[in-house]
Amino acid sequence: MSQDVLRIANASGFYGDRFAAAREMVQGGDIDVLTGDYLAELTMLILWRGRQKAPETGYARTFLKQAREVLEPCIDRGIRIVVNAGGLNPAGMAAALRELAAELGVDAAVAHVEGDDLLPRLDDLQQRGHGLAHLDTGEPLSGLRIPPLTANAYLGGWGIAAALEAGADVVVTGRVTDASLVVGPGAWRFGWGRDDWDALAGAVVAGHAIECGAHVTGGNYSFFAEVPGLEHVGFPIAELHPDGSSVITKHDGSGGLVDTGTVTAQLLYEIGDPRYLNPDVVTRFDTIELTGDGPDRVRISGVRGEPPTADLKVALNTLGGFRNRVTFVLTGLDIDAKADLVRRQLGARIDLDALDRVDWRLVRSDHPDAATNAEATATLTLTVQHHDATPIGRKGFADACVEIGLASYPGFTLTAPPADAEPFGRYWPALVPASEVTEVVVHADGTREEVRPTGVDHGIGLREREAIDHPFTTLQATGFPRSRAPLGAVAGARSGDKGGDANVGLWVRDPARYRWLCEVAGSPAAIRRLLPEADGLPIDVFPLPNLLAVNVVVHGLLDEGVASAVRPDPQAKGLGEYLRSRHVDVPTAWLP
Repeated sequence: MSQDVLRIANASGFYGDRFAAAREMVQGGDIDVLTGDYLAELTMLILWRGRQKAPETGYARTFLKQAREVLEPCIDRGIRIVVNAGGLNPAGMAAALRELAAELGVDAAVAHVEGDDLLPRLDDLQQRGHGLAHLDTGEPLSGLRIPPLTANAYLGGWGIAAALEAGADVVVTGRVTDASLVVGPGAWRFGWGRDDWDALAGAVVAGHAIECGAHVTGGNYSFFAEVPGLEHVGFPIAELHPDGSSVITKHDGSGGLVDTGTVTAQLLYEIGDPRYLNPDVVTRFDTIELTGDGPDRVRISGVRGEPPTADLKVALNTLGGFRNRVTFVLTGLDIDAKADLVRRQLGARIDLDALDRVDWRLVRSDHPDAATNAEATATLTLTVQHHDATPIGRKGFADACVEIGLASYPGFTLTAPPADAEPFGRYWPALVPASEVTEVVVHADGTREEVRPTGVDHGIGLREREAIDHPFTTLQATGFPRSRAPLGAVAGARSGDKGGDANVGLWVRDPARYRWLCEVAGSPAAIRRLLPEADGLPIDVFPLPNLLAVNVVVHGLLDEGVASAVRPDPQAKGLGEYLRSRHVDVPTAWLP
């Protein structure tokens, strides 16, 4: 292992990512640390459901299967493994890994980090004045009709660093921030202090770059036609340096692309304010500098950091109620009248006004004088939610939808008969003082070491910091002949979700075009013109001139998050591409 660079590989961007990636990263070349990110807001609810059937689990079982392939070669080559696959039960995952190591005849020191699970302490926290109010609505947790099922604080990287310092070959965590899987190894390897803000911030950026796997190596990239080898994209590596700078790359010969565009796309993914909050440091995304460093290599430098806040984010999940859905296929003429007939017929059979939520969505995918039957179809989807499954179950809702099959609009068709009502989750983000969270490392020998969150001693509020001021500038309208063209003819986009908020990062690849981007997408009013469904919703737009980008947050577009959303794109993954398809005034000289 070099003293000057730590090669940290990612082998998973979500629970369900490519199984072979762990083996490929170990076999594909030299690495020092193998990481995997398996957790998201919805994943914790999925793991809870799995634990109801198998109480000994609650972790990402896929990693156990991957470990069967990579544990022995990692130990032989001195590659440390750091994963958040512990989910709701990091101790259970660590125990399962020890059993696997014994079965394989491998001497592996397995440690785990715990303390993120606040579910048993929720009543006590509230009694002592911590309301755990919803970050978006301000509603106190006591207002929940159904008690939470999971409640996990986002921990930082210092527990991971302590485990590695004590000799762990494998470190399993529960809910840590995604970037902590890189921050922890970096702090361990380079001996950073708690207040080495710039180095820690650089590691956060490197971690954010690789945490979603192939997202940074050409996957889901706006300019995907430029990416070679998309049939089998390689996973990323962050070459981390003692000052926190890094180079993002991938194994030689693997598919995909690493350039400033692919790295920019990932850096803009699911962020908000340029001050990116992390338990160990607040990272200034407006200070990131990207430069090419050769084929499939991008250097990240210049990142500044600030002390973290005194609070930690907590992700809670609860049962939101029950949900059912049906989609009607409408073909040919009179689409609006056919949809209206369905609404009237179901309204006469079901007391829709008595349900907690009713959402009708008519998607006009039909074309006049269509060349094929399929091109003449539109869809009408009805989604219902209620705290009681009975009125929206098979006997009430489903039967009413099927019974009109021979007595409704011409060409009546369902995509599938509605089934019984199913439960859905509700996501609840909150804050808790870092002093209320006891992070513990359980070392391979069973000894326990408490790790004090950085925010306890160093935390300062966001209002106490100097304001970030990057004023937007715009092109002068005169002297630039323009044509109507898709925004995506010039700009790239990457979008996703943060609870109920949608995030869209938009960027250009030519500095001369950045002021134009600010003109067409650099204000809430401009975004509302591009996204009419955001009318009435709060919108924040943050300039990031260092990345030739603007970052947009549309609050409330996704309701309360993916678990309860009724939107066709519940995680806003396609929202950026939708915005790229919208027509704006583009300088004619820039168009093909």
